Amino acid sequence: MNDILTLERGDAPLVISIPHLGTHIPDAMRDRYTDVALTVADTDWHLDRLYAFAKQWGATVIGARVSRYVIDLNRPPNDESLYPGQTTTSLCPAETFRGEPLYRDGCAPDAAERRQRVERFWQPYHQTLDAELKRLRGAHANVLLWEAHSIASVLPRLFEDKLPDLNIGTQDGRTADASIQARVESAAQASGLTWVANGRFKGGYITRHFGAPKDGVHAVQLEMCQSAYMNESAPFDFVDERAVKVEAVLRDMLSGALDAVKAIG
Repeated sequence: MNDILTLERGDAPLVISIPHLGTHIPDAMRDRYTDVALTVADTDWHLDRLYAFAKQWGATVIGARVSRYVIDLNRPPNDESLYPGQTTTSLCPAETFRGEPLYRDGCAPDAAERRQRVERFWQPYHQTLDAELKRLRGAHANVLLWEAHSIASVLPRLFEDKLPDLNIGTQDGRTADASIQARVESAAQASGLTWVANGRFKGGYITRHFGAPKDGVHAVQLEMCQSAYMNESAPFDFVDERAVKVEAVLRDMLSGALDAVKAIG
């Protein structure tokens, strides 16, 4: 463990990446952030807990410790938009999802500091993820990269109305074999939750960069509404009676996807 990420290795053909799990803002930076920012409200809360079952399956789990308010590990290092024409957040965001300022006046990072943050935080996460995928590809013909995300269900600045509970992204089928996506969609259909595939969220940088079915790496992003398993307002409590249902859905999604991965051969 360090201030960037945690890594638990397994030998199954499954990597779970949770790049927005982190809440850590380095002490040297904290005075520059607003009080709102220090609540780190846009964290993908509790996903390590929801996906803990996968460790028993031999999954490799990589989770960020650094907050997305320091740097967004799921954005391109050059900060180009993944959704041209839509409101999105940036590599080193200046605002919360609701448009509130993250930095005190005059305290936002300049270009040089943003480059330093890429080197200090972004690169190690991506290098670790790349190394783990290569390690597992040495033992398996195909590997599943599962990008685990969650978000507040209603954010008018970013999308209209309430999101579906489950938002599956494969960049319109480019990042995973069709058989894998079909199994994930089947589990979503049977879940009783609302869902969509390749809607508002098609997969972020990690899904798009590492997903390469022809090379044996199949990437699926799941963006879940936080209302499905927790309270969306501070202190962002885990709600057991909701979460147990969502965990069952995640098990079905991942087990189906893994069966499809292994069947590809």
